[in-house]
Amino acid sequence: MKWVVSFLLVLVSNLGFAEAAPTSREGVTPFIPLLLIFGVFYFLILRPQQKKQKEQLKFISELKRGDMVITQAGIIGTIKTVSDKFVTLEVDDNVHLKVLKSQIAENAATLKESKTATTKEVTA
Repeated sequence: MKWVVSFLLVLVSNLGFAEAAPTSREGVTPFIPLLLIFGVFYFLILRPQQKKQKEQLKFISELKRGDMVITQAGIIGTIKTVSDKFVTLEVDDNVHLKVLKSQIAENAATLKESKTATTKEVTA
C-alpha cells in the first residue's frame, strides 16, 4: 500500500501540482491519469477480493452436518455439529475437534476434484 501512495506522490509532482507557478493545464485533464490508476487498482485488486470474501461468507453460512471440509490449518474433517460460532469436526473415528466457523477454508470436494485431475495428468 505504501508503494501506491509514493507512486501517486511522484505522479502528482510530475504533473505540476507541487509547483507554485500556474500551469497551462486546466479543468479535469490533469486528473485523468489518477482516475485511470484508481480504476485499474479497483478492478484488479479490490473488486476480486470483495467477491472472494462474499463467496466465503456465503459458504460458511451454508455449512451443514455431514459436509466434508478443510480448515485454514489443513485439517480435513466431517462436520458433526454447527453452532453460531463453532463447528465440531470428526477427523477420525471418535476424534472430534471444535473449531471456529471462520476457520473453515473450503469444501473437501474441491480437494477430491483436483486429486483426480492430477492423477489423469500423470497417467496420460
